[in-house]
Amino acid sequence: MELERVVAVDWSGRVDVAGQRRHIWAGVWAAGEVMLEAGRTREELVEWLIAMSRETPRMVVSLDCCFSFPAWFLAEHACETVFEFWRKVAEGQGERWLARECEEVARDVRFWGAPHKRPEELCGENFHRGLRLTDMDNKVTPKMVGEDPERAAKVRGITPKSPFQIGGSGSVGTGSLRAMPFLLRMWEAGFRVWPYESAQLKDARPRPLLVEMYTRLMTGAVAKSNESARRRYLAAKKRKSDALYAGLGRGVLMKAQGSEDAFDALVSCLEMVRWKGEFAGLKATEDEVLRLEGITWRPGIQES
Repeated sequence: MELERVVAVDWSGRVDVAGQRRHIWAGVWAAGEVMLEAGRTREELVEWLIAMSRETPRMVVSLDCCFSFPAWFLAEHACETVFEFWRKVAEGQGERWLARECEEVARDVRFWGAPHKRPEELCGENFHRGLRLTDMDNKVTPKMVGEDPERAAKVRGITPKSPFQIGGSGSVGTGSLRAMPFLLRMWEAGFRVWPYESAQLKDARPRPLLVEMYTRLMTGAVAKSNESARRRYLAAKKRKSDALYAGLGRGVLMKAQGSEDAFDALVSCLEMVRWKGEFAGLKATEDEVLRLEGITWRPGIQES
């Protein structure tokens, strides 16, 4: 059976409701049609996704955030699965880690970002400790240049980002920690979560699938914050007769040109659609570290 729906969410860790409604965008593909949706809070978005999954369970959703932290950090908190870690975050630990200053509980200095600098224990030769294996793998490495030049070119110049970074340019920690209670909610509502679990999209009683996504891997090199650059990117896709872009309506294109978040959601959605045949074959990883840290989905990846 074919996928019934694909949704790519450009996530936001903002506290304010207005900011969430403005910055959280979802690119939605169903029955060959593409839409761009915004205006929802995190809570509203997740309830909307769950409701859609009940209508069309052969559905894949991606969220642009880290689903986990380095394995050593989960072990430090006695979490044997990512689901235990999500529950700990949801019970309030996540907001305690995000607190810049906290009188009741000492701030965990490993969470950094303005006004706090990266701690020495995550610098220099220990830089890798602040990253998951998938964070390093998704960036340019020497082996990628030799094995997959096209992929290497797509992510050239991207600096690895640590989930421990909760402030400053490129921080991913805030949005990730504020996503985890909702990832837990979706899992409890019936979503399978890769790579911790195998997809069940082809089963007689299919289950919706949730994957971690990184928008830069979908868009490639483009100055996304620049409206003119977004317009040129989309126009070039249409000029190249890319079938996925050729049929986009004017309203969808205008939204993507006018908002970086909408642009990310649209391109990520279309790239997921391009590779939609792969999702049903995704299997749970047997690697002990990856079972804790997770894997960022990208086109062509297969983990057994």
